Amino acid sequence: MVYTLFTSVAQSSLLSFSDSPNLNSSKSLVKRTHSVFLNGHTSFPPRLSRLGSTRPPPHICFFSGGGNPKRDFEDKENGGGLQILKRWDVPWEWQTVSLTSLACGLSFVLTGLVEAAVIPYLGLSVQDLSLDEKAEFLLVAQGVTTAAILGVLYTVASTFQPLPQDIYRYDWREPFSLQKGWLLWAGIGLVGAVAAVALTGAVTSLFSGESPEREKDALVSLLPLIGSSSISTACLLGITGVLAPILEETVFRGFFMVSMTKWVPTPVAVVISAAVFALAHLTPGEFPQLFVLGAAMGLSYAQTRNLLTPITIHALWNSGVILLLTFLQLQGYDIKELLQAT
Repeated sequence: MVYTLFTSVAQSSLLSFSDSPNLNSSKSLVKRTHSVFLNGHTSFPPRLSRLGSTRPPPHICFFSGGGNPKRDFEDKENGGGLQILKRWDVPWEWQTVSLTSLACGLSFVLTGLVEAAVIPYLGLSVQDLSLDEKAEFLLVAQGVTTAAILGVLYTVASTFQPLPQDIYRYDWREPFSLQKGWLLWAGIGLVGAVAAVALTGAVTSLFSGESPEREKDALVSLLPLIGSSSISTACLLGITGVLAPILEETVFRGFFMVSMTKWVPTPVAVVISAAVFALAHLTPGEFPQLFVLGAAMGLSYAQTRNLLTPITIHALWNSGVILLLTFLQLQGYDIKELLQAT
């Protein structure tokens, strides 16, 4: 709106000057004023006094759409027309990245300790809870953890306001845009992730000789709740399909991967964030598959600059696993044995 107002003022001024005998001097003044703004000087040409006004003319933007010529040059030097190669304009330094990552880790640990300490004061015993009550408790605990860690991230980000528009961006508009459609690229990323994870699993099994024993990861610990009731299933979908994807993608892609692009090319940042994402799950036997999944989500995010893209991939992946295992459980299969076999 400001750009439109200033452009209208400039156009009306130039039209009025076109009928004036001082047309040549007026055009010269506009050119000199343009040069002043481009060079960043705050003083104005002495000839302004000849117009009989001591007030400087309004700031006129000569760049279409309010673009930044420096940023445009950086974009050309930074991947050209390939969106996936462009870096983010990160406003913080490595100290902020280190301290924020540490604060997120501490928040995760502390919220777990606080939740465990609060349970006895509420008169509850985890062993005495029904499966539905355990599922509800896990949902609340995940919600508290998500709120605490996201609170850390956005508190830090608030000190760097205004942030660039593509940092912590959740944009529901144009889901099927060919270049930046978050839903379109989430579908592409999900299909690519499924194929890549399947191929990685096959290659790993081929070279490992024997299937390693599955670690006691989060999925294995949730097995008693899978298929036990509709309430438990809904809570599990809320945990794995909503809260966990929002939290993990905001941390690993929205903050960590974006921050890495300040020092390394975007594809390298995708690889680093995928490795950290896989390591954070503390399941070494599943590192290759988690790494490939993290890389697929990172590449999709780099294409759209919209966190809804990796969140959607993550949510569909987790929800699909829960729903598939629930279906198999209801059909009478031993899902624990299936998981060990795969």
